[in-house]
Amino acid sequence: MNDFARRSLLWLLAISAIALGVSIAMTPPMGLLALSALLLLWLGFHLYHITLLLRWLNRPAPGRIPEGYGAWHHVFMSLYRRARKQKQSKRKLASILDRFINAGEAMPDGVVVLDEYDRIEWVNPVGVQHFGLDLQTDVGCQILNLVRQPSFHTYMAAQSYSQPLILHSIAPGECVLSIQLVPFDTTRKLLLSRDITQMERVQTVHRDFVANVSHELRTPLTVVGGFLETLSDMPEVDDATLRQFLPMMLEQSRRMQSLVEDLLTLSRIENSPRSMQLETVDMDRMLDTLMVEAEGLSQGRHRIVLEKSCTNWLWGNQQELHSAFGNLVSNAIRYTPEGGSVTLGWHAQDEGRAVFSVSDTGIGIPREHLPRLTERFYRVDRGRSRGNGGTGLGLAIVKHVLVRHHARLDVQSEAEQGSCFSVIFNAEQLTAAEH
Repeated sequence: MNDFARRSLLWLLAISAIALGVSIAMTPPMGLLALSALLLLWLGFHLYHITLLLRWLNRPAPGRIPEGYGAWHHVFMSLYRRARKQKQSKRKLASILDRFINAGEAMPDGVVVLDEYDRIEWVNPVGVQHFGLDLQTDVGCQILNLVRQPSFHTYMAAQSYSQPLILHSIAPGECVLSIQLVPFDTTRKLLLSRDITQMERVQTVHRDFVANVSHELRTPLTVVGGFLETLSDMPEVDDATLRQFLPMMLEQSRRMQSLVEDLLTLSRIENSPRSMQLETVDMDRMLDTLMVEAEGLSQGRHRIVLEKSCTNWLWGNQQELHSAFGNLVSNAIRYTPEGGSVTLGWHAQDEGRAVFSVSDTGIGIPREHLPRLTERFYRVDRGRSRGNGGTGLGLAIVKHVLVRHHARLDVQSEAEQGSCFSVIFNAEQLTAAEH
């Protein structure tokens, strides 16, 4: 028996005892009347407190609990404690829910909560971006009505939770998403999405790299192997045949050697520690060396010019910088027709910067190819590049060297108008010349 019932029983027994005493002291009708009056008072007392309780239940709040008297005081105090505890639990649950929502909104992956009919109950900002949703109008709508790709509909219908689905370009722009459906209770599901665009690009570059290396090596190997097979099948090899075959075999072997050297250089640069030991790079000597190399490559077919207005030297790795600058110079020589000019420049710029540039009057590069020039084996014209002896790795080497030296490559070129490759160094990469 609870406290309220016990107290009510005690009050009822007390009223009955008082009425019995009055009935003994007075006549029976008067005693019955007194008992009725006391019972009415007792009933009114309880009806009053019940009215207070019902009024509070319409707008329950710990601060609005009635005072109450007698047993009702203990009832209201118990309600007050329970209401306050419930309010604290509600506040705690609301805080936990807010933290979960904030965590969901901060996730780098898209999260969409779906009900049993695949209607959207909640979505985080990344999910809005991935699926092209609108928080104001799309919550409560079926996801199948908003994402209309057939493969997505097939995936949702299959209810396959073990394997993700790869979708392309759901949102505006080039985008690749990995989508997976995860049930988390009897009716609801999570639709998770992850942007794997960069990963797909890396895998594509890796596949292209392997394919290009195989292709670049297969051609000279086929030529050399064909010549050797022909020579081995001949009973006697005269001098004229050797003079015809050996130069072509030598050319192809040099092409393979150049490709392997560029691959090794690129691998060495990529695998080198990011923090390299800096040394003073004598730009006067570097420019003189580049001029000699340019004239050797040109063999008098071009006009080679050096323009210099900067007296500073560089902090960096001399071997890597020479490799990067040499690639720019050799490209200019290769792609400039005979009679054209190639200009090497070392000039000061505003804000303490300096620029090494190689400009030419060659065949130029169409504007649409400029963003991809530093990709491995990317060629504007494959036949033309191979004919000029390029491996397709020179500008990739340049890019990696400049990243390690905190420098930037700027390319200005138009088809049939020549090109200008500029390497821009910040002030912290420069040092005064030593004499």
